[in-house]
Amino acid sequence: MKKVSTVDEYIASHPAWQELLHHLRKLLRSTGMEEHIKWSAPVYSVEGKNVIGLGAFKEHAGIWFFQGALLSDPAGVLINAQEGKTQALRQWRFLPDDEVDDALVLAYVQEAIANQQAGKEIKPEKKELIIPEALEAAFAESATLREAFEALSLSKKREYAEHIASAKREDTRQKRLEKITPMILEGKGLHDKYRK
Repeated sequence: MKKVSTVDEYIASHPAWQELLHHLRKLLRSTGMEEHIKWSAPVYSVEGKNVIGLGAFKEHAGIWFFQGALLSDPAGVLINAQEGKTQALRQWRFLPDDEVDDALVLAYVQEAIANQQAGKEIKPEKKELIIPEALEAAFAESATLREAFEALSLSKKREYAEHIASAKREDTRQKRLEKITPMILEGKGLHDKYRK
């Protein structure tokens, strides 16, 4: 996705959805929320907390509510786009021929704003760190590797553990282990090269 620095650039980069995006943007801005670009997409916040995002994709455009699972959803329009992965996030998708009911959209937006102002939020569940057998075996052979791993942040440990555990074949696990061992010893995370 092309990096954008303004909402106008974002909308211009989605020609098929420009009319709908302009319309939704106008509704969102009418609420007094702050408008930003985050993750190369428009985001609307209240007191520095993300409330709503605006987005366009190949098949649909719409808004997502960061704490959408808390909304009453009387019209049944909200979906969880990543069932089993996202707990709070909900999307309201619009297809090319859909009419936007401004009053209904604003009712959902106002409820989301009120929830944010009341401090309501769903906190992500803390996942237990499960060390795969192949990594445990490597630690048994090298105390230095174990110490370097223990010095990493929890998110980096989780990245490495999931990287090894997600390999279906033993030889793949071993290749991954060989690749990540020097990274762990250097105190690097698996995805550090992608971070700013």
